Amino acid sequence: MNTFESAVMARLGVDLSDNVILVNTCAVTHEAERQCRQTIRKLKRENPDSTLIVAGCAAQLNPEFYAQMPEVDRVLGNREKLNKELLCGKQKVCVGDMNTPFDLPIVSDFEGRTRAFLQIQQGCSHHCTFCIVRFARGKNQGLPPEQVIEQAKTFAQNGFCEIVLTGADVASYPDGLCALCTRLLNEVPQIKRLRFGSLDPAALDENFVKLVKKYPCIMPHFHLSIQSGDDTVLRLMARRHRRNDILNLVQNLRQVRPEVTFGADFITGFPQESDENFQNTLALVRQANITHLHVFPYSERPGTPAVKLKQVPVNIRKERAKILRDLGQSLYSELLKSMVGKKVSVLAESDKMGWTENYLHVILNEKVAPGQLVQVLIKGVQDNALVG
Repeated sequence: MNTFESAVMARLGVDLSDNVILVNTCAVTHEAERQCRQTIRKLKRENPDSTLIVAGCAAQLNPEFYAQMPEVDRVLGNREKLNKELLCGKQKVCVGDMNTPFDLPIVSDFEGRTRAFLQIQQGCSHHCTFCIVRFARGKNQGLPPEQVIEQAKTFAQNGFCEIVLTGADVASYPDGLCALCTRLLNEVPQIKRLRFGSLDPAALDENFVKLVKKYPCIMPHFHLSIQSGDDTVLRLMARRHRRNDILNLVQNLRQVRPEVTFGADFITGFPQESDENFQNTLALVRQANITHLHVFPYSERPGTPAVKLKQVPVNIRKERAKILRDLGQSLYSELLKSMVGKKVSVLAESDKMGWTENYLHVILNEKVAPGQLVQVLIKGVQDNALVG
């Protein structure tokens, strides 16, 4: 989502060549925001004469803090950064209401990328107890289907083989994700590959499974926002799914696309998470064979309900994160080994590297033009990637 919005800002006319540095911040975790601050200081230190603009989620949540940083010249919120007049203006702090109507201009390309990201919605209307996104992004709003289709046509005409639908809560697209995808794939048949950003499993029903079965160009890899494999913790998180929902979903998708792989977000050491709760998460990952893990030790966010719960010591959060990451790496390694000897379709991202349909990294032993789809025979595994 930030990649798409950064492309929008570039199109709106910020002249980054004119000694302007724009930092489009993230605030999904406390660590992400810490790294943003660290990056801002480093950039100004290396470019003391530059004009430095801070925009995005961290700026939206805490504009006064960033405005007071000596390195920062301007601060823009998530709506304001996508407004040409405000983006190119001179106002020091410009951060307003996130619930104004959502709109985006058409983007033609992504410099240096072979996959096009297409933001279809903004915000989230759920109330997960750990999450700050609804404060940073506002309520769930969708880009009109006609505008999504127009953007997809532009990407396809400009040679992008793969489009990734993204947003803060893609699965809850207001007009229905399945209805949107049906229109999109029927009206833009040039799309060879369609992927999704992180998906809320609670919003994926039998219609989504039917969609995946009907359209082979929907890539067989889905990244799910699971967060925990324990029902007690999921209730504390105010998540809308339970562990059996995950198991049923992955089973149903594997029935229609046996080659499918799954990724997932997990939080370790959530308040009140016991050893037994954590073991249930490990068991879920094994049982569902989730191979692409994004693991985050729980990070307190002021203003969220979870900070009022009994906290798990930080060292235990980190220990559990390592255990879960190690399990994910083991399952991923087994998946890579199982691919040796198979012929797969690969989208070349550079002349010697690309991605399979089920989102596995491939090192190519012959040069291929970036952006091309090629058939590849997998010969082995090297450096946590396939070789073909």
